[in-house]
Amino acid sequence: MTEPSFTIGIEEEYLLVDLETRDVVAHPPEDLLAEGVARTDGLMTTEFLQSQLEVGTRKCSSVSEAAAEIVELRSVLSDLAGEYGNAVVAASTHPFGAWESQELTHTERYEKLDQDHQVVARRMLICGMHVHVGLDDDDLRIDLMRQASYFLPHILALSTSSPFWHGTNTGLRSYRLTVFDGMPRTGLPEVFESWGDYQRHVEVLVEAGVIEDASKLWWDLRPSIRYPTLEMRIADVCTTAAHGASLAAIYQCVLWMLHELKRSNQRWRGYSNMLVRENRWLAQRYGFDAGMIDFGVGSVVPFSDLVEELLEMLGPAADVLGCSDELAATRDILGSGTSAHRQVAVYEAAMADGAEVGEALRAVVDYLIEETTRLP
Repeated sequence: MTEPSFTIGIEEEYLLVDLETRDVVAHPPEDLLAEGVARTDGLMTTEFLQSQLEVGTRKCSSVSEAAAEIVELRSVLSDLAGEYGNAVVAASTHPFGAWESQELTHTERYEKLDQDHQVVARRMLICGMHVHVGLDDDDLRIDLMRQASYFLPHILALSTSSPFWHGTNTGLRSYRLTVFDGMPRTGLPEVFESWGDYQRHVEVLVEAGVIEDASKLWWDLRPSIRYPTLEMRIADVCTTAAHGASLAAIYQCVLWMLHELKRSNQRWRGYSNMLVRENRWLAQRYGFDAGMIDFGVGSVVPFSDLVEELLEMLGPAADVLGCSDELAATRDILGSGTSAHRQVAVYEAAMADGAEVGEALRAVVDYLIEETTRLP
């Protein structure tokens, strides 16, 4: 087994909004997109819908390095968007944007996606955050994928940023997953015995012609097809960049901890997807407000208690990986709330002050614009 590198890379997806209307920009200027690629040295790419932008850091040696790149990329794209009367928003849904008004990005890959999935894909006016951690051994990636799935609901609960959909307060902290789960091959990852077992399953779908390759597996956690990494995909994109850094630290530390257990011929206790899926739903519906099931004690416990246990458990990993500050800052998310908490608070405060619904929703967009590029 190759010793893991534990390198880290972060990908974030953003929405372009019009500074005058605060609505999503369905048809961004081509010059804006070309300039975005140029000014970020190719670290910005377009997404399925023209209103979406994606950035990805380089392969980084630490969470702090990756987080600094994300802050710089947000700043560059925000300045660029402003030159065209637009702004960049890091949120997993837009408060009132309509997917029916969006335009597809015309590439062969995205047109095939549209053809195969029709309206299910066209509803994808959603953004996420993905974190890659370097695990150079294929079988290790499969083994740790199986164990790390337990922690995915915890990461989701701390990342929620999609309480609104089509101008409605959905009552969910992460409505994004409701949309994304409509796609096939999503949700918690399947369980495989080895890398070979995983490949055999993928090959069945490829040979049947229903997918081109494993990049069409959109699980919450998956082996990357492009890099020797295990890619975490469950998180909403965090409006506050520092919150994203804390989630990246949690994920990197979880994998380090699980690897250390393996070195000692131990492993994290496995739980069925049926049970983990319940915690996933609690995170999707309530964020961290309603607690989460502790399967060891068989009851729902306050999320703050789980966070403290998690921080203590991951402390040694953070010391080795150099992300102790980012890991400890997880408590700040509990104190200030996730983006979803703060979006709803802005909306409710505006309504209490006599604003119309449209005005209150635009106030939420104003908050998102400001917070997206706020320096740590």
